[in-house]
Amino acid sequence: MYWMITNRELEGNGLGDEIADLTYWQNPSGNLQTFSAWTSLTIDDFRKALVEDANAFPDLAATSPEDQKHVNIFVHGFDNSWSSAAERYGKIVQNLFSGPSSLGECILFTWPSKGNVAEYLPDRAEARQSAENFADVLGEFYDWMAMMQMKAVNDPTKACKAKTSVIAHSMGNYVVENAMNVAWTRKNRPLLMSLMSQFIMVAADVDNDIFQSGETVEHGDGEGIANLTYRVTALYTGRDSVLGASAGLKHFGKRRLGRSGLDPTCAVPDNVWDIDCSALISPGTNGISVHGAYFDEPKCYSLMRELLRGLDRSVLVNERLVPVAPPKQQASSQ
Repeated sequence: MYWMITNRELEGNGLGDEIADLTYWQNPSGNLQTFSAWTSLTIDDFRKALVEDANAFPDLAATSPEDQKHVNIFVHGFDNSWSSAAERYGKIVQNLFSGPSSLGECILFTWPSKGNVAEYLPDRAEARQSAENFADVLGEFYDWMAMMQMKAVNDPTKACKAKTSVIAHSMGNYVVENAMNVAWTRKNRPLLMSLMSQFIMVAADVDNDIFQSGETVEHGDGEGIANLTYRVTALYTGRDSVLGASAGLKHFGKRRLGRSGLDPTCAVPDNVWDIDCSALISPGTNGISVHGAYFDEPKCYSLMRELLRGLDRSVLVNERLVPVAPPKQQASSQ
């Protein structure tokens, strides 16, 4: 089953580039770029159908933590029309959430990126606005998890069988950054429970000092992400020319996280690390295509799979899934 949540307006035979109220969709066919293949659901029906699927996940008592299934959300980036977002989502489902080794269920959150390189700065504004809508989605997840935790106190068999996780690409990380800050303020400040097990920041178009507040609480850009997520992994490569160009359009003097990795001069929370994926991307991939190449490379999918499973950092390094030295900060059990 394929799932979609969007704040794009309905437009003819598809979704447009303007912000509208959240709508919820389901598609059993896999014909993802044909809009007529998607069925609109109410939020209650969407939640009910997703919960029914998650209830079919293996029992926790008979499942190791690494093999626990996920309900994952994919948030696409800048310059993605609805159809191109659906296409990339399909690749992620095919590689990570299908077949006998499926990690669970994956939901596409598609926001009204203009789908035009000339619209970069307006896209930045759309991303900020979309963060409020995505925060509503995260709030639904948080409320559900809190309810299931309460039930599990009296009956462990009623515990939620699914982990929750996020994969975000490019400016989609800016959407998540702002949404997590909103969700943290609304639901979870001070810290009560984690919302996400794993957050994979792919080619993140955000400042590379996003987590500079470290372990303190001072309204920093990345505080919501760090406090609501068990482990945050930023995948980057210096070969990303798209992020090289974008750095000059925003926070002057700061590099993009998805191009240079975490700023080594800043302290970061212990649950945050980065991985240079340059060696995982084919040498013949150059220019603009590098920015999205993570979703075309089997080695990148192998890394993402084990990150979502929650393998320890030391195991990932020892099994050579991480192609570079261990992260700049001291490794931990995260």
